Amino acid sequence: MENVVVGMSGGVDSSVAALKLLQQGKQVTGLFMKNWEEDDAEQYCAAAADLADAQEVCKQLGIPLRTINFAHEYWERVFRVCLHEYRSGRTPNPDVVCNKEIKFKEFLNWALHLGAERIATGHYARLDRRQQRCVLRKGRDADKDQSYFLHSVGQAALRRASFPLGEMRKTQVRNTARELGLATHDKKDSTGICFIGERRFRDFLSRFLPAQPGKIKTLQGNTVGAHGGAHYYTIGQRRGLGLGGRDGERNGAAWYVADKDMARNIVYVVQGRDHPSLRKRIVFAENLHWVGEVAPPLPARCTAQTRYRQRPQPCVITVLSAAHSRIEFARPQWAVAPGQSIVFYRQDVCLGGGLIRAASA
Repeated sequence: MENVVVGMSGGVDSSVAALKLLQQGKQVTGLFMKNWEEDDAEQYCAAAADLADAQEVCKQLGIPLRTINFAHEYWERVFRVCLHEYRSGRTPNPDVVCNKEIKFKEFLNWALHLGAERIATGHYARLDRRQQRCVLRKGRDADKDQSYFLHSVGQAALRRASFPLGEMRKTQVRNTARELGLATHDKKDSTGICFIGERRFRDFLSRFLPAQPGKIKTLQGNTVGAHGGAHYYTIGQRRGLGLGGRDGERNGAAWYVADKDMARNIVYVVQGRDHPSLRKRIVFAENLHWVGEVAPPLPARCTAQTRYRQRPQPCVITVLSAAHSRIEFARPQWAVAPGQSIVFYRQDVCLGGGLIRAASA
């Protein structure tokens, strides 16, 4: 009987993942990871509620639940990295870093130390095992697919991984949990950033990156407002600008962040989601990681996402190196944000990805 440790978050996805493993005849142990030291009552209550839900589900399923504290590792390998990116004016994706450094490294090592043969999570993704090579595929539910967040996980970890929900749709997951009366069957999906939960992001970030008041300008140089720090904003952001429909033309269209000058602490904005400055055809990336461990021959034609939930778009990789890669899209892409991940696909196979460093028209 295969021994599997499943990450239990206190949500419905990990609950049904554990159930599926039991139905497959696995010996299952649950693990609740504490990745952040609570610094206020609101966050403490949320973490305590998640742990209570995980405990209740494991009790219902008849499996043991262990807890472990990875807060130090999280601070050093996820949060500090993200702070550096924000200070540099980029917008990091902490979930990508978390998967690589915590869930599929620290969690995996801990599970193997306890004698587990495999770990499992509630990710919506699929794995094809071909001898000693794992192929990462999109989850069957296109609306919930999470392969984007898994593109930097290496082969050694994927060989030890399992995604029990990969063939399921979210509605099936909830129905399964409801039919068995699992405590988490109607629990709302978490939408917060992994290390801060549901709290207001800017309020949280300001504790570590103090406010630096500056000007909001149009691309023509006209000052239209003020901001609390360029590092708080991301390309394509609409909410939180406090501009209403003001400009010289007074056309009332919504404002969007189009660029940032970190040296001068200026946020540049444009009006209208379809403004040409928000669309870029060329993306420059670095630190590319290939799931299959072999880079494709150039020029490499594939599709790519520059943000989660985006439909993969046709592109060509024309330059490829560890330090610098150039990707040209067939059509300009909207609001390409430095610091985010660009992830490559061929049909439903995730080839890999890297960090966006710049983009141009």
